[in-house]
Amino acid sequence: MSSGGTPSLTQHNELTEESNPMTELNPDRARRAIVEHTRRLAESAAAAGPGAAVPNAPGWTVTELVEHVGQTQHWVADIIERRITDPAQLPTEMAVLPTDPYDWPAWLTSSARRVANACSDDALDAPVFNAAGDGRTGTRFWLASVLNESVVHGADAHNAAGRPAPVEPDIAAGLVTNHFAMLTSPTWAMMRSSSAEAIRGTGQTLQWRATDISDAWLIERRPDGATWRPGAGPADVSVTGPAGSLLLALTRRRPPTDLTITGDADLVRHWLDNTAHVAD
Repeated sequence: MSSGGTPSLTQHNELTEESNPMTELNPDRARRAIVEHTRRLAESAAAAGPGAAVPNAPGWTVTELVEHVGQTQHWVADIIERRITDPAQLPTEMAVLPTDPYDWPAWLTSSARRVANACSDDALDAPVFNAAGDGRTGTRFWLASVLNESVVHGADAHNAAGRPAPVEPDIAAGLVTNHFAMLTSPTWAMMRSSSAEAIRGTGQTLQWRATDISDAWLIERRPDGATWRPGAGPADVSVTGPAGSLLLALTRRRPPTDLTITGDADLVRHWLDNTAHVAD
């Protein structure tokens, strides 16, 4: 989600911004990544078994995880294919998960390809409802959102199967950007008001910096809400590590134990404790 601007940080930190062009995910790259990460998810779901618990989604089994991912992909594809602009017209029917787990890989392949195809170049700037309420077109919002679902829930499936959850640096960096933008979006403030309130502050700054790609993100907790912008510079706390590790820590799929934290670690813990998704 777009942050709706790039507010300057307060001067108490005397930030000297470094040049830091953000990694822009090419739409075709994102479409291919949705299909690939959904394929990996299906493999780990089969290895874990339908009744296996999902460690990062309490109460969910692998069956429920697979159902959620496939249904979400079909649901989003329907929104884009029909060029829905009115939230009152959003689909109410959900795709049905096959009863035989043997059929799940093909079902997920179909849902991933359908939504990737729906996010065609022709659809990218077409009028489509944007659930974030930010400045992007609806299809660009949904493309990033479905990619996030495929990667982060893929990590859930890998964790359930006891497998590593690798994420390519450029994909991870694009999703970290999407993550911060979502947390500062109008919809987050409305739907997750307790989180939005908790991450307000009095000018505290947090820097997240990838070590395997030249991307960094700078957050300021302001009285009127948290803001973010691309860039690196002095901050109250800096968190560094591979982009994939940053993404999985930010989405609470992995503890930040393999990240380097320099400065006020309490700010990092507070941020992570107050920015969780609700089983999505």
